[in-house]
Amino acid sequence: MTAPDPLQETLHRIRSGERRALAKAITLLESSRADHQQQAQDLLEALLPGTNQALRIGITGVPGVGKSTFIEAFGLSLIEQGHRVAVLAVDPSSPVTGGSILGDKTRMNELSQHPDAFIRPSPSAGILGGVGRRTRETMLLCEAAGYDVIFVETVGVGQSETLVASMTDCFLVLMLPNAGDELQGIKKGILELADLLVVNKADGDQMALARHAQQTYRQALRLMASGHAEWTTPVLTISALKHQGLAELWESIREFEASRKASGAWEQNRRDQQRRWFWSLVEEALLNRFQTHPAVRQEIPEVERLIHEDALLPARAAQRLLKVFL
Repeated sequence: MTAPDPLQETLHRIRSGERRALAKAITLLESSRADHQQQAQDLLEALLPGTNQALRIGITGVPGVGKSTFIEAFGLSLIEQGHRVAVLAVDPSSPVTGGSILGDKTRMNELSQHPDAFIRPSPSAGILGGVGRRTRETMLLCEAAGYDVIFVETVGVGQSETLVASMTDCFLVLMLPNAGDELQGIKKGILELADLLVVNKADGDQMALARHAQQTYRQALRLMASGHAEWTTPVLTISALKHQGLAELWESIREFEASRKASGAWEQNRRDQQRRWFWSLVEEALLNRFQTHPAVRQEIPEVERLIHEDALLPARAAQRLLKVFL
């Protein structure tokens, strides 16, 4: 009797939507062991025909804006409409263990327990902007498992917004109702990246502030060039806590999708993302090969000492190490 093929068995379990199998595959993907990486790439290659069908939504916002409350409320709302939702919530890494320190599952308790949802908190592992090293591959695994809406939540600091915007179809920025104070400190780049701007906590005493913020952000956006010629970034108000405005938000997202697909920009964006992903992997592999080269590692302490003593220019030091490497 022929022994079962582990790869085929894993493929079947993931395609059947088994969350446990999906979680184990992602753990394999995140492993630094060479044999695990090879197994993960074989798995991804076999699953590739069933991917690229989901709607990928990037979500960012300042601390205190209620991202987790929003994602849980919005996710549950979409599940009620028949969707399956995956959340890739990238936490800052612990400087001691390198592990995830925020624990999004504890902040999205109801959503995490729903059979049609999958939440994966991942440590940033020191990657620029707090975006997990394997977030793109994880999205493909989730798509193969039948999740048709994928949220990628940023940590909301550094360059994470740019990175998440570069791997999703629609980038959503959550704002607080106190527009006057927030607009002073917000980065212009975030507003330019936004496909939808959403003022959260528009309920109770905050309703008037939220309406004022909505007008303020609309005026600010008029002064900026839109990232998409065929789309004017809308400013919406919602209350994630009260589950208000979520239907209108979903309608706007679908309008954005339809607009982009009609112009051909949707597929072009996906192709551009694939190209950037390819080159980022090339750069990562080259840097890793360079840093682990025995002769280079032996030379680094001396080169760093000379730079520190102003005896060697950084440009000359780089040339010296590259010469050793090549």
